[in-house]
Order: sequence, then C-alpha cells, then structure tokens
Amino acid sequence: MRPVRSALAGALLAALTLAGCGQSSPAASPAATASASAPAAATPSAAGFPVTVQAGNGAVAVARRPERIVSLSPTATEGLFAIGAGPQVIAVDDQSNHPADAPKSDLSSFKPNVEAIVAKKPDLVVISNDTDSLVAALGKVGVPVLLEPAATGLDEAYDQITDLGAATGNVDRAAELVAGMRKQLDEIAATAPKDTKLTYYHELDVTPYAATSSTFIGQIYGLFGLTNIADKAPEAAGGYPKLSAEFVAQADPDLIFLADTKCCGQSKATLAKRPGWSKLSAIENDRVVPLDDDVASRWGPRVVDLAKQVGDAVQKAAAGR
Repeated sequence: MRPVRSALAGALLAALTLAGCGQSSPAASPAATASASAPAAATPSAAGFPVTVQAGNGAVAVARRPERIVSLSPTATEGLFAIGAGPQVIAVDDQSNHPADAPKSDLSSFKPNVEAIVAKKPDLVVISNDTDSLVAALGKVGVPVLLEPAATGLDEAYDQITDLGAATGNVDRAAELVAGMRKQLDEIAATAPKDTKLTYYHELDVTPYAATSSTFIGQIYGLFGLTNIADKAPEAAGGYPKLSAEFVAQADPDLIFLADTKCCGQSKATLAKRPGWSKLSAIENDRVVPLDDDVASRWGPRVVDLAKQVGDAVQKAAAGR
C-alpha cells in the first residue's frame, strides 16, 4: 500500500485490531459548555480542565486547555478544524491536506521525529498510529498524546470526534458535529432505493486490494444495502483482502468505486484495459465511480460527502435498471 494512505495501509499491512475510544471524564461544567460553543475566533475560558480522555492509548490527562496542538493524523486534523479547534493547532503532518489552511509542516507520521515534534513546543499531540512508540517517547518529556486509531465503524468515528472535543475544550461543537453527521447519514440512507440487490467493488489500489463489509468503509456502503463482492474473498486479510483480476471479473459487480484515482490515476478507461475487465457490467453500463482518495480513506467529518456520492451512484444504477 502507498504511504499516503496511512489509515488503511496500517489496517491492511499490520492487520491491526484497533481499540475503540471512550468518552471523556469528568463531564464538562456549564462554563466549559458555554466556552465550547463560542465562535472559533473567540478565546474560550479554561474552565472544564483538567480533563481525562479515554483514547486508544488509555486514559490521557490534559491539564489545561491546549493552545499548541500538533496533529499527526489527517483525519484528526479534519476533525479538529471541524469542531472549531483550528486556532489551537500550530502544526500538522505532511499528509494533512484538508482544510487548505491547516498549518502543514514537514512532520511525518510514518517516521516521526520526536525532537522535531518537541521543537514545536506542543501541549497536545494527536496521532493515529503509535509508530516507533511515539506515545512513550513524548510521555517522557511530559507531552500528552491522544492516540485515535483508524475507526472500525461509525460509532468509533463519532467517539473520536467527541474525544477531540473534550481534549481541546470544544465539547459542544464536537457534539453538534456528531449529531449533524448522524442526521445527514440517516437522511441519505433513507432516500436511497431499497432492495436493489446491487453488488459493488471498492478498490483501494491497483494491486488490487479491496475492503470487506467488516471495515469502516464497508459500513458506509452497508447503509445502502449493497452486497460487497470482497466478502467472498478466500482470505479476508483483516478486512482488506488482495483480490485477483479473475476474482473481480467473475464476480462482475454492478458498481465499482475507485479510491485510487489521485494516487494511481485509475478510471473507467484504465480498468477496461485490465485483462478480462472490458466487459464488466460496471464498465459497460458506466457505473464506475471515481472517489477522492483522501475522503475515501479517512473516517472524519467528510464521510458524509462519501456517503452522498455512494447514494447518488446507487440512485443512478437503480434507475437505469
């Protein structure tokens, strides 16, 4: 897998069993609630701290409202800005490309440099992988770290946003974001055609690797009642099996979703050149759906955008039958 696809690559290559993240403790006071709902340009008070957040690395104590956050997770970066914590973020890793105004740096989450991170003088670091025991290394110099690993389901994704809200003093904004995401996903799923019996293939890269229904991405497709051809792969590989071209050709999915358009230039035209694929139903019926690699590989606020694209494709395919 390509290094730019950090979350899915980690799940695939390391076959990680990722722990869910818990709610924060203790509950925020009324003063903290009021400050969290303030406009992003305002300076909320420090009420509500210290706080303890149950993250992937256990109970993380945050003594005071952080003002120098470093994010080494593209998904966490998106979440932090979505809950109004953007002004508190002073540096993000070299793969964090959304939003455009995030303070991108040369920090790497794949080969983290402890000295370079500490040089930023962070009072909170957020990561998705504990590469080279980064949590312990930063702990030795007194820097709190939130480990928010790749979510295996929507509930974990919501919970991580809640964690970020608690750890940064943006509790209300995080709650509003989660509620909004739940509502939008419910509405998108409710308007989708029912009992379409459509099958699909979600391609992670040109190997090709796919994602089964047991994964986070598979749960998004599950909202629409689609049948995943990868679920019948002989080796599940932790939910990300390597499929053969023959397997996909034989399964002949009704829909093909490409999450390797930016990294690998894949399209309906390139798929048609693969041995045995030119006559696939999805290609002949123009049901190859190009996705944004980043949106399709992250488990943050933009999963709603992904669901909308999947829903539109389902609507179109069902209408064309």
